Amino acid sequence: MASEDATTRKDAGRLRDAVLALTGTAAIIAIWHISVIVSGSKVFPTPWAVARGIGELARTGRLVSYVADSLTRVGIGFSFALVTGLPLGLAMGWFPRLRSAVNPVIQLLRPISPLAWIPLAVVTFGISNAAPIALIFIASFCAIVETSMNGVKMVSQVYVLAAQNFGLSRAAVFRRIVFPAALPQILNGLRIALGVSWVVVVAAEMIAVDSGLGYLIIDSRNAGKRYDLVIAGMVLIGAIGLLLDTLVSRIERLPAVRWGFEART
Repeated sequence: MASEDATTRKDAGRLRDAVLALTGTAAIIAIWHISVIVSGSKVFPTPWAVARGIGELARTGRLVSYVADSLTRVGIGFSFALVTGLPLGLAMGWFPRLRSAVNPVIQLLRPISPLAWIPLAVVTFGISNAAPIALIFIASFCAIVETSMNGVKMVSQVYVLAAQNFGLSRAAVFRRIVFPAALPQILNGLRIALGVSWVVVVAAEMIAVDSGLGYLIIDSRNAGKRYDLVIAGMVLIGAIGLLLDTLVSRIERLPAVRWGFEART
């Protein structure tokens, strides 16, 4: 009975949150529409004009093409950062000497805005997919390394000592205790890094390539001042960013992941 009550309350909470989200979105759209009408703006489009612009992109096939290009670049760059940054961060958290040797370099690179690398990326790779992919890698790598390292460092030594008392080897302790306990923070870092990657690819596409949502925005502005398509590109960027963030946050809620949070609290 208690379990059923808890499930009912959870479902009611989700329904309430959904209603509030829809209400807030509808209110923003209404304010947007009224503001454009009242101001008589010839530049800023109405929500309906933006919706027609998205429909035009869909009919011409550019919508799928541009979204696919942007997601592909983010997927490749982020994957490279993940397969290199995650092992390095875990090793830095587990081996203090390695951390002392490498962490100063990571901390030196981390504050540099990924956008500052755009001129070097364009000069090195030219106007090609390699330039935004390299920028996404740079944007994600340091964040992944740092959160992975800190996740391992924050694991309570009580767990490690208890496992060692049961005769587990150092490798087994890391595999069965340290990594699962650090996983929630690692995933949180991946979530942040993915969001940064999505921002960076849009900026890079405005300069370094001739496709993608970033290119859509700058091209629509320059070719005919299609501000309805400019705002349409912005809306699509926000919607896809929200979808990516939601997918990662759902992974964070899996029981196999959440135990790390509960153990620390």
